[in-house]
Amino acid sequence: MDKIKVAVSGANGKMGQEVLRMVINDPELELVAAIDLKMSAIDIGQVIGHEPIGINFDNDIEQALTQKQPDVLVDFTNPQAVHNNVKTAIKYNVCPVVGTTGLQAEDIAEFNRLLKQQELGGIFAPNFAIGAILMMRFAEQAAKYMPNVEIIELHHDQKIDAPSGTALKTAEMIKEVRSSFKQGLEDEFEKVPGSRGGEYDGFRIHSVRLPGFIAHQEVIFGSSGQVLTIKHDSIHRESFMPGVNLAVKKVKGFVGAIYGLDKLID
Repeated sequence: MDKIKVAVSGANGKMGQEVLRMVINDPELELVAAIDLKMSAIDIGQVIGHEPIGINFDNDIEQALTQKQPDVLVDFTNPQAVHNNVKTAIKYNVCPVVGTTGLQAEDIAEFNRLLKQQELGGIFAPNFAIGAILMMRFAEQAAKYMPNVEIIELHHDQKIDAPSGTALKTAEMIKEVRSSFKQGLEDEFEKVPGSRGGEYDGFRIHSVRLPGFIAHQEVIFGSSGQVLTIKHDSIHRESFMPGVNLAVKKVKGFVGAIYGLDKLID
């Protein structure tokens, strides 16, 4: 069985480095390119605490994809870079697996169109932690019976977007099963603007950004005489790697864009 050839963009970031380690340690995968705009001519082993790999960082994604010809591009960059990276991958018949957040529904729709034109698959996941996927599914089930809900998501202070992609995906799943209504008092007011969080379909999403956090979320449901809290904590970035691994191995098996890792698990 041929190995799946993998390129990683944003390879010198914290998530990118975890992906490099994961790919290197999986006998079914072959790392062929590590792409990062700020790195070049440096063996990736030097930055991931590994002996020399024989693969240097590339800082030109188009050149890397044409020369190394990967099957899959794993992207953990930023909202400004991801659009070009995905379109470049599709252009060269490389399946994108994207963990970069900040994408909008219209972005996914555009990628879906381009992927279908090229008969490629792509996976766009706001969260790759299996526990986080279960949290979202449990929240979706709970919302059918306890429609009063608020979401609190907590991330490190270097995260650029708010709310998180995971929080938005959770909110979308809840909206699908919950009748729309505005929660709280009709004449409620904020003494400090924004203190009640952002409003989505009548309920609130709160974003916390502090040093020390990785990725955390609570979905709190309230009903007469009871409160239900569904919580997930990623305490290390390696928590995302089983999901990334699953996506890399599944993405060549379909055509078009999949939004959310939940579509890949039973």
